[in-house]
Amino acid sequence: MRRQLARTLLAQTFGVLIAASAGLAQAQSAPEALEWLRKIYQATHDLSYTGTFVYQQGNHSETSRITRRADARGNVEKLEVLDGVPREILRTDDAIRCYLPSSRTVKVDRRSDRRGFPTLLRGEISGLAENYTVTKGESRRVAGYACQEIVLTPKDNLRYGYKLYADASTGMLLKAVTFDDKGETVEQFTFTQLAIGNVSRDKVKPWPTTRNWRVEDTDATPANLEQAGWTIAADLPGFRKVAEVTRTLHKSHPVDQVVYSDGLAAISVFIEPVAPADKPVQTGLANVGAINIFTREVANHRVTVVGETPASSVQRVAETVNYRQPH
Repeated sequence: MRRQLARTLLAQTFGVLIAASAGLAQAQSAPEALEWLRKIYQATHDLSYTGTFVYQQGNHSETSRITRRADARGNVEKLEVLDGVPREILRTDDAIRCYLPSSRTVKVDRRSDRRGFPTLLRGEISGLAENYTVTKGESRRVAGYACQEIVLTPKDNLRYGYKLYADASTGMLLKAVTFDDKGETVEQFTFTQLAIGNVSRDKVKPWPTTRNWRVEDTDATPANLEQAGWTIAADLPGFRKVAEVTRTLHKSHPVDQVVYSDGLAAISVFIEPVAPADKPVQTGLANVGAINIFTREVANHRVTVVGETPASSVQRVAETVNYRQPH
């Protein structure tokens, strides 16, 4: 489991008239566009399917095969990365397991709310209209399916824009494009082949043998960072706190995590103590595709903010993290 569209300003007389009429059309079409988002949400969560998709970011691309079975016994999703180092991710209703055969390791995450393509949307669809202008776009074919384009244009510079392409029949998401405030593509996911329905349970079985493999369980327990002395003044409009936990990411010490989301994009704040043997914390920004990461040291702790948002949003949150010794 992002982004922003730069609008063209029309300065001439005819341009102003066109822009005004376009704005009226958008206001009229918004309810229908929001209904399409609900259709996408239901399809990606309720349908069974198997297919191959390509992730592209700059000159980098990666191909994956995804298989999902949804039934009364629970949803199971299997993702196999087909390029580079072999790895497989199995997602169920209560956990995510990542199988790394090269190191004979299984990484387990007990919180299964992390999303990935094509299940990008959370359930709070109506709230998206507070932060994005949601409109219908053009129709086009993707992987042999007739698709409807839905455009989410951010109302500020705190998040990216999105173009979502949904199967006109089922609402299944076939393509997702993330764009920045210049209208340039940051990253995109595209199905090259997809079959909907008729997925047998044996198609979503985990890695065949993991005997004697190392298991790394990133167990999460509820946390209260404010009680521990931490404050995070993450005043990003539209983002609300959806999780506050302590994780066991390293054997040496626990890591606190707070997650904020606007219903589409998410920002995570990680706080972990700096051990004497650790390298000094380097303050700065890094990014991978649409993911921006800002790191700084606060009260002998490494604060890392990871967001599916522009760099300015991630840095803005990181700079509000402070510590005061609790009484």
